[in-house]
Amino acid sequence: MNLQKRIESFKNLGSILSNLSSTELENLALDAQNNNTWFTPTSVKLAIEGIGKFLDKTVLENWCAKYHLPDSPKEVKIIGVVMAGNIPLVGFHDLLCVLISGYRIKIKLSSQDAPLMKYVCKTLSGIDPYFSDCIEISDQLKDVDAIIATGSDNTSRYFEFYFAKYPHIIRKNRTSIAILSGDEMQEDLYALGKDIFTFYGLGCRNVSKLYVPKNYKFDKFFEAIEEYSPITQHHKYSNNYDYNKSIYLINGVKHLDNGFLMVTEREELVSPISVLYFEYYNSEEELGAMLKTNTEKIQCIVSKEGNWENSFAFGLAQSPSINDYADNVDTMAFLKEL
Repeated sequence: MNLQKRIESFKNLGSILSNLSSTELENLALDAQNNNTWFTPTSVKLAIEGIGKFLDKTVLENWCAKYHLPDSPKEVKIIGVVMAGNIPLVGFHDLLCVLISGYRIKIKLSSQDAPLMKYVCKTLSGIDPYFSDCIEISDQLKDVDAIIATGSDNTSRYFEFYFAKYPHIIRKNRTSIAILSGDEMQEDLYALGKDIFTFYGLGCRNVSKLYVPKNYKFDKFFEAIEEYSPITQHHKYSNNYDYNKSIYLINGVKHLDNGFLMVTEREELVSPISVLYFEYYNSEEELGAMLKTNTEKIQCIVSKEGNWENSFAFGLAQSPSINDYADNVDTMAFLKEL
């Protein structure tokens, strides 16, 4: 299959996903939620809408043109992909990269996201039987030419050892941060809430820490995010909130609490679900130095109107473009160099 046909197939996949009937979407979301209760219908719908932005024909063509992809690679390699499952369809971008490059993919699915990924693979194979021979789901990644693996800092050490002999991309824990100046309007802070609470804070693009100017007052922030309070209706989020609150109270940890989110001062970047860390800064120069030491731990930065260098505007952390790669490692460039 040549490149244009591969692009056309993914465009058709996007069309199918974008035009699911309410019943089809409901059944798909129910299947996902029965397997993983974090995957609510709202989360599944958001994930599908995000994929739809990738699968526009013009977007795909411009993206592929950037890499000067040939119609077919000189050698069709098999790429083993260990997929994460923290948010719905989080492994889709790797699937797209491998298949659009003209390679075959052997997938080790996360049990947390298996129904959705299987649905996408089945739908793609239904669009063109060519993909049936290009997609294999397996518990063991043997007989592959390269590896893309996503996991935690702990599992990454295992991946580094186990897949050392293969060309590889090994991804570790990352999170996202927000920079506040103190001049934010109500609507800015409300949009920041979207970066914090979408997917219940489970994704690497979720903001888990704020950098705020010295003596910053959180009153306006808490007022702006009040509309997100129904998040506690999800039992797992509520359980996390209750647990973390009890730990803070028992241990006398100083924190602010609005009834569904706790904010506490910590140097670490990754906060527990229902908790947001913050750290003060005295100047932009000091802040820049602080961020530089954590470059390898930060997936993305959000700031008012994206004013901070290489940052997203508030509310856009969960709306990556097709060119936004996990861990900031260009997957397409890696595949092309094989």
